[in-house]
Amino acid sequence: MRPGTILCYGDSNTYGSSPMTEDGSWFRYDRATRWPMSMAADLGEGWHVIEEGLPGRTTCHDNPFEGPHKNGLRLLPAALESQAPIDLLILMLGTNDLKAHLALPAPDIAKGIRTLLTRIAASEAGPDRRPPAVLVVAPVPVDEIGPRGESFAGGAEKSRRLAGMYAALAAEFGAGFLDAGQVARVSPVDGVHLSADAHLALGAAMAEVVRGL
Repeated sequence: MRPGTILCYGDSNTYGSSPMTEDGSWFRYDRATRWPMSMAADLGEGWHVIEEGLPGRTTCHDNPFEGPHKNGLRLLPAALESQAPIDLLILMLGTNDLKAHLALPAPDIAKGIRTLLTRIAASEAGPDRRPPAVLVVAPVPVDEIGPRGESFAGGAEKSRRLAGMYAALAAEFGAGFLDAGQVARVSPVDGVHLSADAHLALGAAMAEVVRGL
């Protein structure tokens, strides 16, 4: 793929949230560490990488505790229009859909990704008012440990079934695919977020896939 604009649309693991400790504290990794910026550095000059990560973002579900802006489908059209023209959209969502209060089975989480892919395919946000190319990323599977463990009850098993479903959707929509669980693991501190080393590993893997698209 030739250098262009990449929109990274995701949740806290795209935003760069550190693992949450038992007292609820966390921070945002610096630009050199976060996987979108790490990927950009690996890709080199000529690429414009836009970070559009929002902690708590789902694929297409409102959050009853934090507000409807956490719904990825609700804000996607604005992101597409405001950042157009977009050469490549990297889509990595689904982790927050695993939360116990949503009670979503794995196939329904994949349906959320399908909904987003359908909206992207109908957009004019790419070059020459065509849809942008898409890279679908299956998020790193979660572990039910740490301060977030109870909130993700039942999510560990479901998260390990998503990669195959996401891969099938990517093939159906003519998108690229990456299984982030093959290159990174969640932190043992909270079982949801990535360590600094995991961000750097994911950034390197993303850059390799982007170059090959």
